[in-house]
Formats: sequence, structure tokens, C-alpha cells
Amino acid sequence: MEDTAADNLSELFWAVARRLRHLNKEALEPLHVSPSHGRALAVLLRHGPMRPGALAEHLRIAPRSATEVVDDLQNRGLAARAPDPADRRATLVDLTTEGRLAGDGIRAARKAATERFFADLSAADRADLTRILLQLRD
Repeated sequence: MEDTAADNLSELFWAVARRLRHLNKEALEPLHVSPSHGRALAVLLRHGPMRPGALAEHLRIAPRSATEVVDDLQNRGLAARAPDPADRRATLVDLTTEGRLAGDGIRAARKAATERFFADLSAADRADLTRILLQLRD
């Protein structure tokens, strides 16, 4: 059976997504950070302290999974829990100084990997791809 244009487009899109995930994983390996921990650090770096439930929403994972991620980050000295000043019954998760440094390192590693990945595209092609991806995202 012959592939339709839509099937081909879908396959190409997912193949690129897989390559980007693989590059992301490779970029994180020297930092000894898993992709899930890297994503959590990036969210906390971008948005600041938040409750574990809010982190779970940002990461699109179950709250119990976010608790495990926060436990792991805390055990590595990358994040800390503290009482929420607005509600002492609640807990906020924030990055430690080491966590901020790790987050900055992750951001730099991902940026370098992404720049290498898209290096063969012209500036016009990058602009077109950005416009298309933004349209699909929104």
C-alpha cells in the first residue's frame, strides 16, 4: 500500500522529533542528568519556585511522579523544599545554587545541540520552520 502525503509528513515529523530527543539525551549525558530531571530543572529555572503539583502540570506527569523527580533532585542537592509563605501547609520546590548552575548548563548544552542540528538550514528556512511550528503549536 502506498504512503499518503499525510502519512509521510507524520513519519518525517516523528523521525525529527526522535532525533531531537536523542540529541537532547546525548547533550545531558555529560551533565549526569536524565531527560526528566533536565525538564524539571528547566521548568523551575524558567518559572521559579512552585508547588509539586504545579511542577507535575508543567511536566505533564502524575503528581506522584513529580514527587519522585523532586526527591531525586533534592537528593542530588539540585532542589530544595520549603514551606509556602502563602500557605504553611503547602510546600514549594525551588532550585539550589547548584541546581541553577546545572539548569544553566543544561540550557547551554541543549542550545548547542539544537544549533548543530539546524545548522544546515538557511536563515530563511529556519524562519519558515519557526513560523510553521508556532502555528501548529498554537
